Amino acid sequence: MTHNTRSILLHAALDAAEHGWHVFPLRPGTKRPALHGEKTCTGSGPCADGHRKWEQRATTDPDRIHAAWSRAPFNVGIATGPSGLVVVDLDTPEHKGSSDAPCGTATFAALCERAGHPVPATYRTRTASGGQHLYFTAPDGVRLANTAGTVAASVDTRAWGGYVVAAGSTTPTGAYEALCASMPVALPGWLHTILKPAPVRPVGPLRLPAVDGSRAALAALEAECAVVAAAPEGARNTALNRCAFKVGRFVAWGDLPRHVAEEAFQAVGEAVGLTAAECRTTIRSALDSSQRTARPREAA
Repeated sequence: MTHNTRSILLHAALDAAEHGWHVFPLRPGTKRPALHGEKTCTGSGPCADGHRKWEQRATTDPDRIHAAWSRAPFNVGIATGPSGLVVVDLDTPEHKGSSDAPCGTATFAALCERAGHPVPATYRTRTASGGQHLYFTAPDGVRLANTAGTVAASVDTRAWGGYVVAAGSTTPTGAYEALCASMPVALPGWLHTILKPAPVRPVGPLRLPAVDGSRAALAALEAECAVVAAAPEGARNTALNRCAFKVGRFVAWGDLPRHVAEEAFQAVGEAVGLTAAECRTTIRSALDSSQRTARPREAA
């Protein structure tokens, strides 16, 4: 890449920072963070007090941005949570890996029509794959998480725990380009209602149904559900995925009926504020993966 490319990307990073958006470098020509991972962290510099991930290291400081982009023509990532943004990601069928998948732009437009509102006129970008990102400012005092398919088919959102690729960045499939408006508008109330987590309900003792199965399987299920119940906000979906995966081996071994695991994790996931759709998707994916990869009992 040329020096001019590096200058363009530096300008894109500075422009995003001027909007108050926290940026961090992505590997040149890709969508992957360029910062080191926890396993390779040296515990020095920004990580002197512990490993800091891309969301924590994203910045609006022009000096830090100049220093970072002077080293390489990094693409630009925008950490949506610290930036006070909620970005609606409208995917294309090709991006979903199937020509039969719905178009995110069409399904979102239909959703807006059903809600009785036009498609919001806000800052938007065209993604490298031909989709669109619609930027909104997040409501004050609200911490929304990422979603996948919660709003509508092929419509995802990025908030806390997520990032988007900024306009000006380029990948082998194309460039990210600003389409209209210079600033995002506030997240519409009707859309906020869809994205708002369910109220957290008190989590009492887990009551498992009487089923045939090993005591170890039931004890593991109860213990992993307790881990999900205690997970902090922003880490609950990850905890649900990890814990369901651990219990999946007992399902694979025939020690625990799958529906029992699904119902228990669904209940605790919803109790801590995850949406029913998020819970179902995460649990099924984790159990499917666990059952496919479970080692024989004697080898475990």
